[in-house]
Amino acid sequence: MKVVAKFGHESAGLIDKPDPVAKGEFAVVKIHSVPMCTEYKGFTSEHKGDSFGHEAAGEVVEIAQEGTVKVGDRVVVMPHFPCGKCHLCLTGEYAHCPDDNKILHATEQTGVTATFAQYVLKQDWLLVPIPDGISYHHAGMACCGLGSTSNAMRLMNVNAFDTVLITGMGPIGLGGVINAVYRGARVIAVESHPYRADLAKKLGAAEVVNPQDEDVADQIQDLTDGKGVDKGVECSAASAAVRLLIEVTRPKGHIALIGGIGEVEIQGSGIINKGLVLHGTRHYNLADTPAMMRMITQVKDQLDTFITHSFPMREIQEAWALQCTHDCGKVVLDPWK
Repeated sequence: MKVVAKFGHESAGLIDKPDPVAKGEFAVVKIHSVPMCTEYKGFTSEHKGDSFGHEAAGEVVEIAQEGTVKVGDRVVVMPHFPCGKCHLCLTGEYAHCPDDNKILHATEQTGVTATFAQYVLKQDWLLVPIPDGISYHHAGMACCGLGSTSNAMRLMNVNAFDTVLITGMGPIGLGGVINAVYRGARVIAVESHPYRADLAKKLGAAEVVNPQDEDVADQIQDLTDGKGVDKGVECSAASAAVRLLIEVTRPKGHIALIGGIGEVEIQGSGIINKGLVLHGTRHYNLADTPAMMRMITQVKDQLDTFITHSFPMREIQEAWALQCTHDCGKVVLDPWK
């Protein structure tokens, strides 16, 4: 099979690897759509590698045992490789499994679990059926495109009475706009890049403010009649965004942290005095997959706007170069072109 490889600074292409073989609970999926995530961040480094990607949608082509899928099923390939046995996995919270990735030795195969490839090996219980009428590109958004922020919306019970502030209009933040608007909320987006600020508006954000403005907090307060936002979602991985959310979220409000933030210096009194509730989240519970698929069927026009570019996988170098400019929304690859 063909897989993506990075050869050095801004150099990438395709190489050949053996096709995966189904084993135990691991099934083989022929990938038809590969949503791209943050892999591009290493494109300008000298790093070399050939194991990229964690999102996909495709068709089951081989199983080793009877289980939750059969050959021919159209499925979403969920991210992560959890153990499947701990309390978190058994209750659907697999994304927080403390033994994530340790199960990979059971496949006795290497280089077959990344999704920038024509085939992937995955536990059958992490293959979510795609309903009829949903394209592979749209179905793939059930991974990080919509998945990360959908759980944040559920945890905070975002609804039509809420004003939600979302910081960072990368693909995850843009997906957050879709999720919040779907729930009827008013969205204020925080973004400095013109292309992504404009895309946030197209997806339904009522207002977009620039975090580089010195009075950005005052602007948000003015937009909420001085009350502050009801809920906040941090998707930028910027420590300043966390501080902004704490400052402008109303008393007893909720904040969800999704961006990969390092150490953050904050005033604890801002959280304590307001009685704010902070949530950490990575992905949604497996029990919520039917709701995710229902939403996808109802936001097809927004998803067509959200997915701004599609590339043949052989043009991975051009795709990564585009992502580095940030002049894009969600980008997808076709492994068979």
